[in-house]
Amino acid sequence: MKNGNSLLASIIIALATALVVIYAFLRPEQTFFVIIVYLSTIVSLSVIVYLISKMYGKLKTSVDAEDFSKITESLNTEIIIWSDDFSFVAMNKRLRDLLEINNKEYDEKEMLKKAFELPDLTPESIGKITKTGSHEAHFTNSEGKLISIAWSTSVIKKRKKDCVYLSTGFNLTEMRKMQVNLNSANDFFNTSMDLAEIGIIMSNDRNKFVVSSVAMEALGLTTSSIDVGTLRTLIHPNDRIQFDRAVKSSDENIREVQNIELRIKSLNGSAYRWYSFRYKSASATSIALFGGALLDITQEHEKDILIERLAYIDEVTEIANRNKLMDIGQKTYECSQLLSYSYWIIVLDIDRFHIINDTCGYSNGNYILRNFAHILYKFVTPGGLAARISGDNFALVLRDYGDDELPVRTAKTIQDEFAKLAVDDFAAISLSCSAGYSKLPDDGNSFLDVLEHAEFALKSGEINNSSICGYEPSMHDSIIGNTELEKALALAIDNNELQLYYQPKIDLKTGKIIGVEALIRWIKPDGTVIKPDAFVPIAESSHLIGRISEFVLSEGCRQNMMWQRMGYPPIVMSINFTSTDFYQNDLKEKVLDALAISGLDPQWLEVELTETLALSDIDFAVAQMNKLRELGVKLAMDDFGTGYSSLSYLQILPITLLKLDRSFITDIQHDNIAYEIVSAVIRIAKSKRIETIAEGIENTGQEDILRQAGCDYGQGYLYGKPMPASKIEEFFEKNAGVHY
Repeated sequence: MKNGNSLLASIIIALATALVVIYAFLRPEQTFFVIIVYLSTIVSLSVIVYLISKMYGKLKTSVDAEDFSKITESLNTEIIIWSDDFSFVAMNKRLRDLLEINNKEYDEKEMLKKAFELPDLTPESIGKITKTGSHEAHFTNSEGKLISIAWSTSVIKKRKKDCVYLSTGFNLTEMRKMQVNLNSANDFFNTSMDLAEIGIIMSNDRNKFVVSSVAMEALGLTTSSIDVGTLRTLIHPNDRIQFDRAVKSSDENIREVQNIELRIKSLNGSAYRWYSFRYKSASATSIALFGGALLDITQEHEKDILIERLAYIDEVTEIANRNKLMDIGQKTYECSQLLSYSYWIIVLDIDRFHIINDTCGYSNGNYILRNFAHILYKFVTPGGLAARISGDNFALVLRDYGDDELPVRTAKTIQDEFAKLAVDDFAAISLSCSAGYSKLPDDGNSFLDVLEHAEFALKSGEINNSSICGYEPSMHDSIIGNTELEKALALAIDNNELQLYYQPKIDLKTGKIIGVEALIRWIKPDGTVIKPDAFVPIAESSHLIGRISEFVLSEGCRQNMMWQRMGYPPIVMSINFTSTDFYQNDLKEKVLDALAISGLDPQWLEVELTETLALSDIDFAVAQMNKLRELGVKLAMDDFGTGYSSLSYLQILPITLLKLDRSFITDIQHDNIAYEIVSAVIRIAKSKRIETIAEGIENTGQEDILRQAGCDYGQGYLYGKPMPASKIEEFFEKNAGVHY
């Protein structure tokens, strides 16, 4: 289409230029006027070609031919979808009936030749159709009737080896039959209406309409008149208010042409079809007339629906996509301001969806997405919308009727409904979702603002371990509060308000303590304990994280050496490094200094790294780890399975301990997939001579399963929460004689 426009424009410009030159030569006195007209014509042509190209670009889409054929099967026009290597040829029912194809088994090439009136399907003959985009064909049916069709062909998909085309036909048969001399202007106009399939309905009162032959056929009438009340019953209930307003306008003597779109069915009970009703009131002497033209626009609506589906409907779930959400959402926002309405925006995320895809396959993952979408759709109210925003993220727009508990109650119901899908192939999986919500228009200056605030609430809920969280302006206030917190943290470091708490690690075979993990705490003068989640991110964004890390390293080594001097059995002290610490070039020297100052043997120090941190720069990470291993320091990978989750890295990273993330341990008693993952990781780790420890053990049932699976160590509330040094010493005393 685009190339065709360019070629046509070039030809016209060339001809126009030639004519201008000749005319200017013959009439030199009018040269200036001719040039002005010529330039105006060229500019106009350029604008027209540009607009046509833009319109074509908007309609151009990439949709699978099979899906497209399903949509076009019942359209009221002749359609062929075909590839230029003829590996795919599909004709809709209307064309198959015209070609008298009575079964699904037919020679596609022969039918294609017949439909296009081609002697053979050669590249030259096909090229004429595809390049020009238009082609008129004629063929005779079994009754000897000549059929004439004007074909319009365009590309719907370009592939490496071939192109897929859509050919739409316009049946010219009746028009060809009507190419005769018409006796009167009246006959001419009536015939024109029939050819254009435009119906006419007229009334001189509000009780009865007189209808033309086309309108009679459309409405299923046997006479040329119909009562207004009867016609009203044929109109879709949702469109009757428009029709009533139109009929009432006959009293108001409105002279301008009005247009409404109505869904109307015929008296024989057929399905509703879309019609454009263009009407006005007029006076003839003392008679007030009302009526207009009735044009069937069903096909245009079907095309609009198709285009909208391709642009605004999610392919997997068949609900609205993000484009549709943003379009409808902004309109809803503007209407809510104008009409003083309000809506709730709920953003939902399927928990651990990547595990479902990895363990059950993408087809089962899509099954979960579709069913989750169906659950959301149950809660869509008038004016609302359900949409898939991205991968496993969805949004729900609900009208607010003054119920502040509606978003929470709705989210909980969705969670309950979703959990019920864990049957059959998904019986071993725990299906859950999280939600964040905000209010429109209160929580933002645009729909995008409100949506982002709902997403922000969702993330805040994840951080605070809340499955449903509402947006609060104070969440933004925290940004300002961070600056004040940074100042207070700097003073806390100077005033020695930072302390280390220690959580014990237990040998699952003997039950004895084999080490502790050092965890930083901020103890304010009033005794308030602030956990690292609240201040470490602030420290990481400033220079303070370096000072905190130096404190953790030196204090951890000092405390461990002190316990040995007090006569307690040697244990491993585990400390955590942030990315800022780990990627410093002098890391080895800092660790060596801390060991030398404390006198601690390197074998009793362990550095823990998160999986994501270790693998963000694999080459540098391996080099840093090897430097620490050269000192004799142990290395542990923390939170394994929540980041990159590649077992192949176990062959590359020189780690001595693998920590299994608590998310796998929580459901290990009831989730068979979690158990299989943990067991597999333990077996692989053992084959690499890497020890394993499970985080988050809270009961003896979990402990027994992990012990049987071959896990070496355990850590969690079953053994003890993080505690100060004095409490750990009491733990040493109680644990001294333990043996399972």
